[in-house]
Amino acid sequence: MAVSVDTVYQRVLALANKEQRGYITPQEFNLLANQAQMTIFESYFYHKNLRDKTDLDKTNETDETDIGELLDRKLRPFQSFEDVTASGTTFPSATSSGSHVIYQTGMVLSGNEPCQKVSVFEAQRLKSSIRHMAATAGQSPIYCDSRETDKDIQVYAGSTAPVTSGIKVECFRVPVAVAWAYVVVNKKALYNSYAAVHFELHESEEDTLVIKVLELAGIIMNKPALVTTVSQFSQQEQTLQNQ
Repeated sequence: MAVSVDTVYQRVLALANKEQRGYITPQEFNLLANQAQMTIFESYFYHKNLRDKTDLDKTNETDETDIGELLDRKLRPFQSFEDVTASGTTFPSATSSGSHVIYQTGMVLSGNEPCQKVSVFEAQRLKSSIRHMAATAGQSPIYCDSRETDKDIQVYAGSTAPVTSGIKVECFRVPVAVAWAYVVVNKKALYNSYAAVHFELHESEEDTLVIKVLELAGIIMNKPALVTTVSQFSQQEQTLQNQ
């Protein structure tokens, strides 16, 4: 479920106008809203990396307090599995559905089997032993970064010859640009729900979006007090999320 762009804008206006701190035009809001959305989206990967490192003894059981599971749900709308092109060596730059720009790649799969990443030097060592590579035929495929400039990876599965087909990579696209759309009536901007583009972020991010947009607005309006107040809320929220 997306976050309503109008709800965020109205909350931002209400808080920014308190004590006459200033008005944020729709054009300004759209710029700030997209910056805030990307900042939050990018933070998911840093938080996930931190969780993966600290949750080493994690079990398969999940509950409502599982932050790792929540992060996975937040990223799921942006996730897809795309074909690795050019004989299984080159990552796509855009998704096959909608042609969205790919921001980050994750696991590599060969024939739906997850591949284990090894260093280029480890792959070279394994390739030098036909007997050793043959012995790994029943195990998970391996892959390494490619040393060729026009290729991204090399995948091996039980043979010194690289796999050239049936390879997919987990991809995460960037969120679509949000827009508080409007029509001008009597020199006033009125919300146009039919043309609006909402935030694609998880509904739990509504408060964070409001805080981020306000923080950016305080900077462009040269309102240090607003920036300080909002930064305190942002720091408190960050502290709670990292616990």
